[in-house]
Amino acid sequence: MSGPAPFHDRDGLIWFDGEMVPWREAKIHVLTHALHYGSGVFEGLRAYGGAIFKLSEHSQRLLDSAKALDFEVPYSAAEIDQICRDVVEANKLSDCYIRPIAWRGSEQIGVSAQATKIHLAVAAWEWGSYFPLEQRLKGIRLTMAKYRRPDPMTAPSKSKAAGLYMICTVEKHRAERAGYADALMLDWRGRIAECTGANIFLIKDGVIHTPDPDCFLDGITRRTVIELAKKRGYQVIERAIMPEELKDFTEVFVTGTAAEVTPVSEIGEHKFKPGQITENLLNDYMAYVQPSRKAAE
Repeated sequence: MSGPAPFHDRDGLIWFDGEMVPWREAKIHVLTHALHYGSGVFEGLRAYGGAIFKLSEHSQRLLDSAKALDFEVPYSAAEIDQICRDVVEANKLSDCYIRPIAWRGSEQIGVSAQATKIHLAVAAWEWGSYFPLEQRLKGIRLTMAKYRRPDPMTAPSKSKAAGLYMICTVEKHRAERAGYADALMLDWRGRIAECTGANIFLIKDGVIHTPDPDCFLDGITRRTVIELAKKRGYQVIERAIMPEELKDFTEVFVTGTAAEVTPVSEIGEHKFKPGQITENLLNDYMAYVQPSRKAAE
C-alpha cells in the first residue's frame, strides 16, 4: 500500500512571489541562502469549513519573526491574510492546513545576505490529526528530549524561525524510534519548556499549570486555550515548572495548530489519565474553531 504523495509531487496551486503557480513548479535554487543558513520563517494555520483560524495573528507573527531574523517581508499582514484565503479557495479546500513561508533567496551566499531577495510562498493541503487518531484518543506517549530550548540570548527564540526546529526534528525522530509520539523538551535552565512542535499544559487539584514562555514560542493555540480555560472558570498558572514535578500532575495535554488539543498519557516514567478538564478544553477548542460557532457569537 503506497503512502501519501511526496510534497514536491502533488496536484494543486501554490502562491509564489505574487502568482499562483502549479504545485510541481514551485521551486527554488540549490544555492538559496535559507537552505544553507536557516534564514527563513514560517507559519502553520488551519482552516475549518473554509474559515482560517486566527489568520491575522499568524500573518503578523510571520512578519515579526522575519524582523527578528533581520529581514522584512514585502507584504503587509492584511495582504498575507488575503493570499492565504486565495490559496485555500484556489485549491478548493475546506478543512486544511496552510503553510506561509518567507526566506532569503540565492542572490548572495555566505553569512552576509543583504543582497538577497526576500521571497514569500503559501501552500495549503488537506491534513488531519497531527498525531495518529488511536494515540490521540487515549493520550499520546512522550519521552524526554536530550536537546534543550536555547537561551534567548543565543537565538531569536520567540520567532518561528526555520533553523530553531532543527533540534526538534532530531528529538522527534529519536522519540519515534523509541516508540513514542513526541518528546518533551526542557529549556537551557532545566525547566519544562514544550514539545517539539506543541506547548504543554499540566493539571493537578483542578488547577492548570503551563510553562512561562520566556524562551520558546508563545503559541496562538496556547493563548486560545488559556482564554477558553479562564472562560470556564479554571485557574491557569504560568510559571517555571521543573521536571521533578511531573509526578504531582494527574492530567496533561499539548496544544498547537497542528496538534490542536491532544491529551498525554505518559511522559517517560510518569503516567497520566485524560480527565474532565482535558476533555472539556478539547471540546471547547474544537467547537470554537468551527465557523458556525464563531458566527453565532
